[in-house]
Amino acid sequence: MQHQVNPSAPPSVDRFAHEDFDFRRRGTWTDEKEHIVRGPFEYVVSHPGKDFRSQIIAAFNAFLDVPPESLAIVTKVVGMLHEASLLVDDVQDSSELRRGFPVAHNIFGVAQTINSANYIYFAALQELVKLGNKHVIALFAEELINLHRGQGMDLFWRDTLTCPTEDDYLEMVGNKTGGLFRLGIKLMQAESTSAVDCVPLVDIIGLIFQIRDDYMNLSSSEYSHNKGMCEDLTEGKFSFPVIHSIRADPVDLQLINILKQKTTDVQVKRYAVSYMDSKGSFEYTRQVVATLIERARKMVAELEDGSGRAAGIYKILDKMIAFQEQR
Repeated sequence: MQHQVNPSAPPSVDRFAHEDFDFRRRGTWTDEKEHIVRGPFEYVVSHPGKDFRSQIIAAFNAFLDVPPESLAIVTKVVGMLHEASLLVDDVQDSSELRRGFPVAHNIFGVAQTINSANYIYFAALQELVKLGNKHVIALFAEELINLHRGQGMDLFWRDTLTCPTEDDYLEMVGNKTGGLFRLGIKLMQAESTSAVDCVPLVDIIGLIFQIRDDYMNLSSSEYSHNKGMCEDLTEGKFSFPVIHSIRADPVDLQLINILKQKTTDVQVKRYAVSYMDSKGSFEYTRQVVATLIERARKMVAELEDGSGRAAGIYKILDKMIAFQEQR
């Protein structure tokens, strides 16, 4: 059904000679219009995830002791950026599900979804201005650039069927996934009087998070429900276990050809998972995550210095140890 247009008096050209067209001053931007622009963003927010980033912020605040008003703004900004980035990710990945629900662009359309995501990026920047701290703007720009650098390389490898080296992958993750983790901590440090530098630790946590996420995408029944079975294979993504499998036997082109197909065939995806398992890729990934978690624990112990402030961070690391498998 088309939107109904009510009849009105014929317009007069004369109004263009004298009327005030500064609509910002006239206050014609209504809540209804705001809701239209934010629609895709509000949709994805209405289906919340595990809110891992706010947990990270709360846990690190035991070290940084950020004033409550500033902490609330930082938490809100990181949440806005994360949810907005998911809107764009789902478009770029041609995803069907997000958190078990249809992706926003399949409801609102690609154009409106991208616009909504971009709008929220700048709305988040507007929130940061409220801190009255000129340094946070540079931090925001730096990490948003890093995020897009990482995403750009990830997309390039996928779209050109180029298998990156492990180092290239780790650099990409440090930019793409680590960017928002790091931004949250850097913003907190900018608002804190503490001299503790938490950035090296959160960099490691970002690596753990993404490598574990890559593993879970190919092995977890929960991920299959929320995003689709082995969605990374359908996307053609060079995830951590995939890179290991391909580089373990570069002459065998089976896996890279499966990625090329962007298959939705469940049997083909199960075969790919079995192939990766035979190459030791899942075991290698588990070992890498375990090693990084142990490294993170040592870094936490050094930061904590016996003060007992690290309970929240240890709890997060404990959660990341558990792997759900269904192969």
